[in-house]
Amino acid sequence: MTHDIQNFENQLCETKTHFVNGKSMFSGFPDGTQQVQLGMGCFWGAERIFWKLDGVHVTSVGYAGGHTSDPDYKKTCTGTTGHAEMVHVVYDPKVISFDEILKVFFENHDPTQGDRQGNDRGPQYRSAIFTYNDDQARRAKEAADRYAQAYGRPITTELRAAPTYYAAEDYHQQYLAKNPQGYCTHGPTGIVCHLPERSPETA
Repeated sequence: MTHDIQNFENQLCETKTHFVNGKSMFSGFPDGTQQVQLGMGCFWGAERIFWKLDGVHVTSVGYAGGHTSDPDYKKTCTGTTGHAEMVHVVYDPKVISFDEILKVFFENHDPTQGDRQGNDRGPQYRSAIFTYNDDQARRAKEAADRYAQAYGRPITTELRAAPTYYAAEDYHQQYLAKNPQGYCTHGPTGIVCHLPERSPETA
């Protein structure tokens, strides 16, 4: 059995397969995989971090969380659509847990900056986690609380149920694989997001 992205629109992206691993980006995901939308500022560098992880089946980039039904890069960058630049991650929880996904998410950007990430300013660059089930939502809230303690500042990451995901234009997909010297602001912050201690029954 396979499944597709829930709440998905693909009006901009004609490319269907991942430039790096050749897998379908939007449909036919193996049974048992899960998905999440993650916003960490510019989606180019964020996507590269996740496609390299063991257990991640496929990634893509797009726009989500806003109030318009026809976002594109130019409109989103005006800051008037409400959409954020997001990475859609499909992963195998038997190989990489959601808690481990969250650890990578928090440790590779600054989730305390509100509507910006470094020199990139505007709501499209906000930190965000858009979840697909109640367990993900609970774990995301717990991880944000843990990281706020480690950071010593309030976390501004937006937490909400996954809204419609609009796949971005072809040239944005796996941009840093196509343009190895391209713009990237992501990397370890040096602040650790500790994994929770869970019993086997709740893992």
